[in-house]
Amino acid sequence: MTSSDIDHGLLAPGRAGSPAESATADTAFLRAMLDAEAALTRAQTALGQAPAEAGRAVTAAAGSARFDVRDIAHRARGGGNPVIPLVADLTASVPDEFGPYVHRGATSQDIMDTAMMLVAARTVDLVLEDLRRTERALSGLAAAHRDTVMPGRTLTQHAVPTTFGLKAAGWRSLVLDARDRLRGVRASLPVQLGGAAGTMAAFGPPGDEGDSGTARRLTAAYAHETGLAAPDLPWHTLRTPVADLAGALAFTAGALGKTAADVLTLSRTEIAELSEGTGGDSSAMPHKRNPVRATLVAGAARRAPGLAATLYASMAAEDERPAGAWHAEWETLRDLLRLVGGAARDTAELAEGLRVHPDAMREHLHLTAGLIVSERVAAVLAPVLGRGRAKALLSDLAARTRTEGRTLAELLTEHPELDGLGVDGLSFDGDGLPFDGDGLPLDGEGLPLNGEGLTLDVDDLTDPARYTGSAGILTDRALERQ
Repeated sequence: MTSSDIDHGLLAPGRAGSPAESATADTAFLRAMLDAEAALTRAQTALGQAPAEAGRAVTAAAGSARFDVRDIAHRARGGGNPVIPLVADLTASVPDEFGPYVHRGATSQDIMDTAMMLVAARTVDLVLEDLRRTERALSGLAAAHRDTVMPGRTLTQHAVPTTFGLKAAGWRSLVLDARDRLRGVRASLPVQLGGAAGTMAAFGPPGDEGDSGTARRLTAAYAHETGLAAPDLPWHTLRTPVADLAGALAFTAGALGKTAADVLTLSRTEIAELSEGTGGDSSAMPHKRNPVRATLVAGAARRAPGLAATLYASMAAEDERPAGAWHAEWETLRDLLRLVGGAARDTAELAEGLRVHPDAMREHLHLTAGLIVSERVAAVLAPVLGRGRAKALLSDLAARTRTEGRTLAELLTEHPELDGLGVDGLSFDGDGLPFDGDGLPLDGEGLPLNGEGLTLDVDDLTDPARYTGSAGILTDRALERQ
Protein backbone atom coordinates (compact mmCIF):
# COMPACT_ATOMS: atom_id res chain seq x y z
CA MET A 1 0.00 0.00 0.00
CA THR A 2 1.41 3.39 -0.98
CA SER A 3 0.86 6.58 0.97
CA SER A 4 -1.28 7.95 -1.86
CA ASP A 5 -3.76 5.11 -1.34
CA ILE A 6 -4.46 6.03 2.29
CA ASP A 7 -7.18 8.42 3.41
CA HIS A 8 -5.24 10.91 5.49
CA GLY A 9 -8.25 13.15 6.14
CA LEU A 10 -7.23 15.81 3.62
CA LEU A 11 -10.86 16.90 3.29
CA ALA A 12 -11.70 16.23 6.93
CA PRO A 13 -9.50 18.42 9.16
CA GLY A 14 -11.97 17.96 11.99
CA ARG A 15 -10.98 14.33 12.43
CA ALA A 16 -7.49 14.33 10.89
CA GLY A 17 -4.94 13.13 13.42
CA SER A 18 -7.53 12.59 16.15
CA PRO A 19 -7.53 9.50 18.38
CA ALA A 20 -10.92 8.61 16.89
CA GLU A 21 -9.44 8.55 13.40
CA SER A 22 -6.91 5.90 14.42
CA ALA A 23 -9.55 3.95 16.34
CA THR A 24 -11.75 3.72 13.23
CA ALA A 25 -9.12 3.19 10.53
CA ASP A 26 -9.22 0.19 8.20
CA THR A 27 -6.52 -1.42 10.29
CA ALA A 28 -8.61 -0.87 13.42
CA PHE A 29 -11.63 -2.55 11.80
CA LEU A 30 -9.42 -5.41 10.65
CA ARG A 31 -8.07 -5.77 14.18
CA ALA A 32 -11.64 -5.80 15.55
CA MET A 33 -12.71 -8.53 13.12
CA LEU A 34 -9.70 -10.63 14.08
CA ASP A 35 -10.46 -10.03 17.75
CA ALA A 36 -14.04 -11.14 17.16
CA GLU A 37 -12.93 -14.34 15.40
CA ALA A 38 -10.41 -15.22 18.10
CA ALA A 39 -12.91 -14.47 20.88
CA LEU A 40 -15.47 -16.79 19.29
CA THR A 41 -13.04 -19.70 19.18
CA ARG A 42 -12.02 -19.05 22.80
CA ALA A 43 -15.67 -18.94 23.84
CA GLN A 44 -16.29 -22.30 22.19
CA THR A 45 -13.19 -23.62 23.91
CA ALA A 46 -14.55 -22.45 27.27
CA LEU A 47 -17.73 -24.47 26.65
CA GLY A 48 -15.85 -27.57 25.50
CA GLN A 49 -16.95 -27.09 21.87
CA ALA A 50 -13.36 -26.76 20.70
CA PRO A 51 -10.02 -27.97 22.08
CA ALA A 52 -8.02 -25.52 24.15
CA GLU A 53 -5.22 -25.69 21.60
CA ALA A 54 -7.61 -24.34 18.94
CA GLY A 55 -8.39 -21.25 21.00
CA ARG A 56 -4.70 -20.57 21.52
CA ALA A 57 -3.81 -21.20 17.89
CA VAL A 58 -6.51 -18.94 16.46
CA THR A 59 -5.72 -16.19 18.97
CA ALA A 60 -2.04 -16.36 18.12
CA ALA A 61 -2.71 -16.23 14.39
CA ALA A 62 -5.19 -13.37 14.75
CA GLY A 63 -2.64 -11.40 16.74
CA SER A 64 0.01 -11.54 14.05
CA ALA A 65 0.51 -8.81 11.46
CA ARG A 66 0.27 -11.01 8.38
CA PHE A 67 -3.00 -9.69 6.97
CA ASP A 68 -3.02 -7.33 4.01
CA VAL A 69 -5.83 -4.82 4.45
CA ARG A 70 -5.78 -3.67 0.86
CA ASP A 71 -5.84 -7.19 -0.52
CA ILE A 72 -8.72 -8.17 1.77
CA ALA A 73 -10.63 -5.04 0.78
CA HIS A 74 -10.31 -5.84 -2.92
CA ARG A 75 -11.28 -9.48 -2.43
CA ALA A 76 -14.30 -8.39 -0.35
CA ARG A 77 -16.04 -7.42 -3.57
CA GLY A 78 -16.48 -11.10 -4.37
CA GLY A 79 -18.77 -11.79 -1.42
CA GLY A 80 -19.87 -8.28 -0.54
CA ASN A 81 -18.11 -8.08 2.81
CA PRO A 82 -14.54 -8.32 4.15
CA VAL A 83 -15.17 -11.19 6.55
CA ILE A 84 -15.16 -13.83 3.84
CA PRO A 85 -11.59 -13.21 2.60
CA LEU A 86 -10.42 -12.55 6.16
CA VAL A 87 -11.68 -15.95 7.31
CA ALA A 88 -9.85 -17.60 4.41
CA ASP A 89 -6.59 -15.87 5.37
CA LEU A 90 -7.03 -16.59 9.08
CA THR A 91 -7.77 -20.25 8.41
CA ALA A 92 -4.63 -20.50 6.30
CA SER A 93 -2.62 -18.97 9.16
CA VAL A 94 -3.40 -21.66 11.76
CA PRO A 95 -2.16 -25.26 11.79
CA ASP A 96 -4.30 -27.49 9.58
CA GLU A 97 -5.84 -29.39 12.50
CA PHE A 98 -7.28 -26.16 13.93
CA GLY A 99 -8.61 -24.74 10.67
CA PRO A 100 -12.11 -26.18 11.23
CA TYR A 101 -12.43 -24.14 14.43
CA VAL A 102 -11.97 -20.78 12.69
CA HIS A 103 -15.34 -19.02 12.28
CA ARG A 104 -17.10 -22.22 13.33
CA GLY A 105 -20.90 -21.85 13.15
CA ALA A 106 -20.77 -18.10 12.57
CA THR A 107 -22.00 -16.02 9.68
CA SER A 108 -20.21 -13.01 8.27
CA GLN A 109 -22.62 -10.62 9.95
CA ASP A 110 -21.83 -12.10 13.36
CA ILE A 111 -18.22 -11.08 12.97
CA MET A 112 -18.84 -7.78 11.20
CA ASP A 113 -21.43 -6.61 13.73
CA THR A 114 -19.27 -7.65 16.67
CA ALA A 115 -16.30 -5.85 15.11
CA MET A 116 -18.44 -2.72 14.64
CA MET A 117 -19.37 -2.79 18.30
CA LEU A 118 -15.74 -3.27 19.32
CA VAL A 119 -14.66 -0.30 17.19
CA ALA A 120 -17.54 1.76 18.55
CA ALA A 121 -16.69 0.88 22.15
CA ARG A 122 -13.04 1.78 21.71
CA THR A 123 -13.88 5.05 19.98
CA VAL A 124 -16.59 6.08 22.44
CA ASP A 125 -14.09 5.59 25.26
CA LEU A 126 -11.87 8.18 23.56
CA VAL A 127 -14.79 10.55 23.07
CA LEU A 128 -15.72 10.26 26.75
CA GLU A 129 -12.20 11.24 27.75
CA ASP A 130 -12.38 14.38 25.63
CA LEU A 131 -15.79 15.18 27.07
CA ARG A 132 -14.22 14.97 30.53
CA ARG A 133 -11.60 17.51 29.43
CA THR A 134 -14.29 19.80 28.09
CA GLU A 135 -16.40 19.51 31.23
CA ARG A 136 -13.48 20.43 33.46
CA ALA A 137 -12.62 23.47 31.37
CA LEU A 138 -16.23 24.67 31.25
CA SER A 139 -16.60 24.20 35.01
CA GLY A 140 -13.67 26.53 35.51
CA LEU A 141 -15.10 29.13 33.12
CA ALA A 142 -18.54 29.01 34.73
CA ALA A 143 -17.16 29.42 38.23
CA ALA A 144 -14.74 32.17 37.26
CA HIS A 145 -17.42 34.15 35.42
CA ARG A 146 -20.39 33.43 37.66
CA ASP A 147 -21.12 37.15 37.92
CA THR A 148 -19.65 38.42 34.64
CA VAL A 149 -22.62 40.25 33.16
CA MET A 150 -23.21 40.21 29.41
CA PRO A 151 -26.11 40.84 27.05
CA GLY A 152 -28.54 38.00 26.67
CA ARG A 153 -29.55 37.66 23.03
CA THR A 154 -32.78 36.27 21.60
CA LEU A 155 -33.55 36.13 17.88
CA THR A 156 -30.17 37.86 17.31
CA GLN A 157 -31.12 40.93 19.37
CA HIS A 158 -30.25 42.10 22.89
CA ALA A 159 -32.91 40.80 25.26
CA VAL A 160 -32.11 41.10 28.99
CA PRO A 161 -28.78 40.79 30.81
CA THR A 162 -27.38 37.39 31.64
CA THR A 163 -23.97 36.17 32.81
CA PHE A 164 -21.24 34.36 30.98
CA GLY A 165 -21.06 31.98 33.91
CA LEU A 166 -24.61 30.82 33.22
CA LYS A 167 -23.86 30.43 29.53
CA ALA A 168 -20.77 28.31 30.22
CA ALA A 169 -22.73 26.29 32.78
CA GLY A 170 -25.31 25.60 30.10
CA TRP A 171 -22.64 24.37 27.70
CA ARG A 172 -21.32 22.12 30.45
CA SER A 173 -24.80 20.75 31.10
CA LEU A 174 -25.10 19.68 27.47
CA VAL A 175 -21.68 18.04 27.62
CA LEU A 176 -22.79 16.06 30.67
CA ASP A 177 -26.03 15.10 28.92
CA ALA A 178 -23.95 13.77 26.02
CA ARG A 179 -21.66 11.95 28.42
CA ASP A 180 -24.57 10.23 30.12
CA ARG A 181 -26.07 9.09 26.83
CA LEU A 182 -22.77 7.79 25.53
CA ARG A 183 -22.02 6.00 28.78
CA GLY A 184 -25.36 4.24 28.65
CA VAL A 185 -24.91 3.18 25.04
CA ARG A 186 -21.30 2.15 25.63
CA ALA A 187 -22.31 -0.19 28.44
CA SER A 188 -24.96 -1.86 26.29
CA LEU A 189 -23.00 -2.44 23.06
CA PRO A 190 -23.50 -6.18 22.37
CA VAL A 191 -21.80 -9.00 20.57
CA GLN A 192 -23.59 -10.53 17.63
CA LEU A 193 -23.99 -14.29 17.47
CA GLY A 194 -26.79 -16.00 15.60
CA GLY A 195 -25.41 -18.04 12.74
CA ALA A 196 -26.89 -18.11 9.26
CA ALA A 197 -30.45 -17.03 10.13
CA GLY A 198 -30.28 -16.13 13.81
CA THR A 199 -31.18 -19.59 15.18
CA MET A 200 -27.66 -20.56 16.34
CA ALA A 201 -28.33 -23.99 14.85
CA ALA A 202 -24.74 -24.49 13.69
CA PHE A 203 -23.41 -24.04 17.21
CA GLY A 204 -24.79 -27.39 18.27
CA PRO A 205 -27.95 -28.74 19.93
CA PRO A 206 -29.67 -26.48 22.46
CA GLY A 207 -28.97 -28.88 25.34
CA ASP A 208 -31.09 -29.96 28.28
CA GLU A 209 -31.92 -26.38 29.22
CA GLY A 210 -33.56 -25.70 25.88
CA ASP A 211 -32.83 -22.42 24.15
CA SER A 212 -31.61 -20.91 27.44
CA GLY A 213 -28.85 -23.49 27.62
CA THR A 214 -26.03 -23.79 25.12
CA ALA A 215 -27.01 -20.76 23.06
CA ARG A 216 -27.19 -18.45 26.04
CA ARG A 217 -24.00 -19.80 27.58
CA LEU A 218 -22.09 -19.47 24.31
CA THR A 219 -23.31 -15.90 23.83
CA ALA A 220 -22.33 -15.07 27.40
CA ALA A 221 -18.89 -16.61 26.92
CA TYR A 222 -18.44 -14.69 23.67
CA ALA A 223 -19.44 -11.45 25.38
CA HIS A 224 -16.97 -12.15 28.18
CA GLU A 225 -14.14 -12.72 25.71
CA THR A 226 -14.84 -9.47 23.85
CA GLY A 227 -15.77 -7.25 26.78
CA LEU A 228 -19.12 -6.44 25.17
CA ALA A 229 -22.65 -7.07 26.43
CA ALA A 230 -24.59 -10.29 25.88
CA PRO A 231 -27.83 -9.67 23.94
CA ASP A 232 -31.04 -11.59 24.60
CA LEU A 233 -31.45 -12.32 20.90
CA PRO A 234 -29.35 -12.21 17.76
CA TRP A 235 -29.95 -8.76 16.28
CA HIS A 236 -29.16 -9.26 12.61
CA THR A 237 -32.31 -7.34 11.67
CA LEU A 238 -33.12 -5.92 15.12
CA ARG A 239 -30.85 -2.89 14.89
CA THR A 240 -31.51 -1.27 18.24
CA PRO A 241 -27.79 -1.20 19.18
CA VAL A 242 -26.84 0.73 16.06
CA ALA A 243 -29.81 3.08 16.31
CA ASP A 244 -29.08 3.83 19.97
CA LEU A 245 -25.46 4.49 19.12
CA ALA A 246 -26.44 6.75 16.24
CA GLY A 247 -28.75 8.76 18.47
CA ALA A 248 -26.18 9.24 21.21
CA LEU A 249 -23.48 10.25 18.74
CA ALA A 250 -25.73 12.70 16.90
CA PHE A 251 -26.83 14.21 20.21
CA THR A 252 -23.20 14.61 21.22
CA ALA A 253 -22.40 16.40 17.97
CA GLY A 254 -25.34 18.74 18.50
CA ALA A 255 -24.44 19.39 22.13
CA LEU A 256 -20.90 20.33 21.19
CA GLY A 257 -22.24 22.30 18.25
CA LYS A 258 -24.18 24.57 20.60
CA THR A 259 -20.95 25.69 22.25
CA ALA A 260 -19.36 26.17 18.85
CA ALA A 261 -22.29 28.22 17.57
CA ASP A 262 -22.13 30.58 20.55
CA VAL A 263 -18.36 30.97 20.28
CA LEU A 264 -18.63 31.74 16.58
CA THR A 265 -21.22 34.44 17.23
CA LEU A 266 -19.42 36.01 20.17
CA SER A 267 -16.07 35.92 18.33
CA ARG A 268 -17.28 38.20 15.53
CA THR A 269 -15.10 41.27 15.11
CA GLU A 270 -17.94 43.63 16.00
CA ILE A 271 -18.76 41.63 19.16
CA ALA A 272 -15.43 40.17 20.32
CA GLU A 273 -16.71 39.01 23.70
CA LEU A 274 -14.87 35.70 23.22
CA SER A 275 -11.88 34.52 21.22
CA GLU A 276 -10.15 31.21 20.68
CA GLY A 277 -6.85 30.81 22.43
CA THR A 278 -5.15 29.65 19.25
CA GLY A 279 -7.04 31.02 16.28
CA GLY A 280 -6.27 29.98 12.74
CA ASP A 281 -4.57 32.00 10.04
CA SER A 282 -6.12 33.21 6.80
CA SER A 283 -4.45 32.42 3.47
CA ALA A 284 -5.16 35.93 2.17
CA MET A 285 -5.58 38.28 5.15
CA PRO A 286 -2.64 38.45 7.59
CA HIS A 287 -4.66 40.26 10.27
CA LYS A 288 -7.20 37.47 10.78
CA ARG A 289 -7.26 34.91 13.58
CA ASN A 290 -10.14 32.65 12.67
CA PRO A 291 -12.12 30.60 15.24
CA VAL A 292 -11.08 27.34 13.59
CA ARG A 293 -11.86 24.92 16.41
CA ALA A 294 -15.42 26.22 16.70
CA THR A 295 -15.79 26.19 12.92
CA LEU A 296 -14.84 22.51 12.68
CA VAL A 297 -17.17 21.55 15.51
CA ALA A 298 -20.02 23.48 13.88
CA GLY A 299 -19.38 21.60 10.65
CA ALA A 300 -19.55 18.27 12.47
CA ALA A 301 -22.83 19.23 14.12
CA ARG A 302 -24.36 19.86 10.71
CA ARG A 303 -23.22 16.56 9.22
CA ALA A 304 -24.01 14.23 12.12
CA PRO A 305 -27.83 14.24 11.85
CA GLY A 306 -27.68 13.09 8.23
CA LEU A 307 -25.40 10.20 9.09
CA ALA A 308 -27.64 9.23 11.98
CA ALA A 309 -30.63 9.33 9.64
CA THR A 310 -28.99 6.75 7.38
CA LEU A 311 -28.43 4.46 10.36
CA TYR A 312 -32.04 4.91 11.49
CA ALA A 313 -33.23 4.14 7.98
CA SER A 314 -31.30 0.87 8.07
CA MET A 315 -33.58 -0.38 10.85
CA ALA A 316 -36.13 -1.28 8.18
CA ALA A 317 -34.24 -4.46 7.36
CA GLU A 318 -36.05 -7.30 5.67
CA ASP A 319 -36.02 -11.03 6.47
CA GLU A 320 -33.60 -12.61 8.96
CA ARG A 321 -30.60 -10.94 7.35
CA PRO A 322 -30.93 -7.98 5.02
CA ALA A 323 -29.49 -7.09 1.64
CA GLY A 324 -28.24 -3.52 1.67
CA ALA A 325 -29.55 -2.19 4.98
CA TRP A 326 -26.74 -3.79 6.98
CA HIS A 327 -24.15 -2.87 4.36
CA ALA A 328 -25.19 0.79 4.48
CA GLU A 329 -24.20 1.00 8.13
CA TRP A 330 -20.47 0.28 7.92
CA GLU A 331 -19.06 3.45 6.40
CA THR A 332 -21.84 5.57 7.86
CA LEU A 333 -21.15 4.51 11.42
CA ARG A 334 -17.43 4.95 10.93
CA ASP A 335 -17.95 8.46 9.55
CA LEU A 336 -20.18 9.33 12.50
CA LEU A 337 -17.69 7.99 15.03
CA ARG A 338 -14.87 9.90 13.38
CA LEU A 339 -16.92 13.06 13.13
CA VAL A 340 -17.92 13.05 16.79
CA GLY A 341 -14.47 11.95 17.91
CA GLY A 342 -12.90 14.87 16.08
CA ALA A 343 -15.52 17.30 17.40
CA ALA A 344 -14.93 16.11 20.96
CA ARG A 345 -11.19 16.68 20.59
CA ASP A 346 -11.69 20.12 19.06
CA THR A 347 -14.22 21.18 21.70
CA ALA A 348 -11.85 20.17 24.48
CA GLU A 349 -9.13 22.29 22.92
CA LEU A 350 -11.60 25.13 22.36
CA ALA A 351 -12.83 25.14 25.96
CA GLU A 352 -9.35 24.82 27.43
CA GLY A 353 -8.05 27.79 25.46
CA LEU A 354 -11.13 30.01 25.33
CA ARG A 355 -10.52 33.66 26.15
CA VAL A 356 -13.28 35.69 27.76
CA HIS A 357 -13.40 39.49 27.39
CA PRO A 358 -15.55 40.94 30.21
CA ASP A 359 -14.80 44.54 29.19
CA ALA A 360 -16.44 43.99 25.82
CA MET A 361 -19.40 42.32 27.47
CA ARG A 362 -19.78 45.24 29.86
CA GLU A 363 -19.55 47.77 27.06
CA HIS A 364 -22.20 46.00 25.01
CA LEU A 365 -24.67 46.12 27.88
CA HIS A 366 -25.02 49.85 27.16
CA LEU A 367 -25.43 49.67 23.39
CA THR A 368 -29.18 50.13 23.72
CA ALA A 369 -28.85 53.07 26.13
CA GLY A 370 -30.57 51.21 28.95
CA LEU A 371 -33.32 49.49 26.94
CA ILE A 372 -31.83 46.11 27.83
CA VAL A 373 -33.59 46.49 31.21
CA SER A 374 -36.91 47.77 29.86
CA GLU A 375 -38.60 44.60 31.12
CA ARG A 376 -37.46 45.44 34.62
CA VAL A 377 -38.64 49.05 34.40
CA ALA A 378 -42.04 47.95 33.11
CA ALA A 379 -42.41 45.54 36.04
CA VAL A 380 -41.58 48.31 38.50
CA LEU A 381 -43.97 50.86 36.99
CA ALA A 382 -46.87 48.44 36.50
CA PRO A 383 -48.09 48.58 40.14
CA VAL A 384 -48.51 52.38 39.94
CA LEU A 385 -49.40 53.02 36.30
CA GLY A 386 -51.08 49.74 35.49
CA ARG A 387 -49.57 47.06 33.30
CA GLY A 388 -50.95 48.36 30.01
CA ARG A 389 -49.91 51.97 30.60
CA ALA A 390 -46.45 50.91 31.83
CA LYS A 391 -45.87 48.88 28.68
CA ALA A 392 -47.07 51.70 26.44
CA LEU A 393 -44.88 54.19 28.28
CA LEU A 394 -41.79 52.02 27.87
CA SER A 395 -42.53 51.48 24.18
CA ASP A 396 -42.71 55.25 23.72
CA LEU A 397 -39.50 55.82 25.69
CA ALA A 398 -37.74 53.10 23.70
CA ALA A 399 -38.62 54.85 20.46
CA ARG A 400 -37.41 58.18 21.84
CA THR A 401 -34.19 56.60 23.04
CA ARG A 402 -33.44 55.52 19.50
CA THR A 403 -34.48 58.72 17.76
CA GLU A 404 -33.13 61.25 20.26
CA GLY A 405 -29.93 59.44 21.18
CA ARG A 406 -30.63 59.73 24.89
CA THR A 407 -30.55 57.11 27.62
CA LEU A 408 -33.57 55.47 29.15
CA ALA A 409 -32.51 56.79 32.55
CA GLU A 410 -32.58 60.38 31.30
CA LEU A 411 -36.02 60.02 29.78
CA LEU A 412 -37.42 58.34 32.90
CA THR A 413 -36.12 61.14 35.09
CA GLU A 414 -37.78 63.81 32.94
CA HIS A 415 -41.10 62.09 32.26
CA PRO A 416 -44.06 64.01 33.79
CA GLU A 417 -45.97 60.88 34.76
CA LEU A 418 -43.10 59.89 37.02
CA ASP A 419 -42.67 63.24 38.80
CA GLY A 420 -44.25 61.93 41.98
CA LEU A 421 -41.83 59.10 42.36
CA GLY A 422 -38.92 59.59 44.72
CA VAL A 423 -35.37 58.38 44.35
CA ASP A 424 -34.88 56.14 47.36
CA GLY A 425 -36.55 53.27 49.17
CA LEU A 426 -37.04 50.73 46.36
CA SER A 427 -35.17 47.44 46.45
CA PHE A 428 -35.22 44.31 44.31
CA ASP A 429 -35.14 40.62 44.98
CA GLY A 430 -32.85 38.10 43.26
CA ASP A 431 -35.11 38.08 40.22
CA GLY A 432 -35.12 41.87 39.90
CA LEU A 433 -38.71 42.23 41.16
CA PRO A 434 -39.62 45.31 43.22
CA PHE A 435 -40.16 45.57 46.96
CA ASP A 436 -41.15 48.68 48.83
CA GLY A 437 -39.07 50.45 51.45
CA ASP A 438 -40.35 48.21 54.22
CA GLY A 439 -39.46 45.03 52.36
CA LEU A 440 -43.07 44.34 51.38
CA PRO A 441 -43.63 43.04 47.84
CA LEU A 442 -45.51 45.03 45.23
CA ASP A 443 -48.45 43.20 43.76
CA GLY A 444 -47.54 43.77 40.11
CA GLU A 445 -51.14 44.59 39.22
CA GLY A 446 -52.13 47.84 40.95
CA LEU A 447 -50.87 49.60 44.05
CA PRO A 448 -48.01 48.48 46.25
CA LEU A 449 -49.22 46.02 48.81
CA ASN A 450 -48.51 48.44 51.63
CA GLY A 451 -50.79 51.01 49.97
CA GLU A 452 -48.10 53.66 49.81
CA GLY A 453 -46.50 55.38 46.83
CA LEU A 454 -43.61 53.98 44.86
CA THR A 455 -40.11 55.37 45.23
CA LEU A 456 -37.60 54.98 42.46
CA ASP A 457 -33.82 55.11 42.04
CA VAL A 458 -33.46 55.48 38.28
CA ASP A 459 -29.73 54.78 38.13
CA ASP A 460 -30.18 51.57 40.08
CA LEU A 461 -33.24 50.60 38.09
CA THR A 462 -31.48 50.92 34.73
CA ASP A 463 -28.23 49.25 35.78
CA PRO A 464 -27.96 46.01 33.72
CA ALA A 465 -25.78 44.40 36.39
CA ARG A 466 -28.72 44.65 38.81
CA TYR A 467 -31.02 42.61 36.58
CA THR A 468 -29.47 39.18 36.13
CA GLY A 469 -32.23 37.42 38.03
CA SER A 470 -31.17 34.05 39.39
CA ALA A 471 -28.25 33.63 36.98
CA GLY A 472 -25.74 33.17 39.79
CA ILE A 473 -27.90 30.70 41.67
CA LEU A 474 -28.64 28.75 38.50
CA THR A 475 -24.92 28.61 37.72
CA ASP A 476 -24.16 27.29 41.20
CA ARG A 477 -26.90 24.69 40.84
CA ALA A 478 -25.61 23.55 37.45
CA LEU A 479 -22.06 23.17 38.81
CA GLU A 480 -23.31 20.85 41.55
CA ARG A 481 -23.98 18.20 38.93
CA GLN A 482 -21.17 15.68 38.78
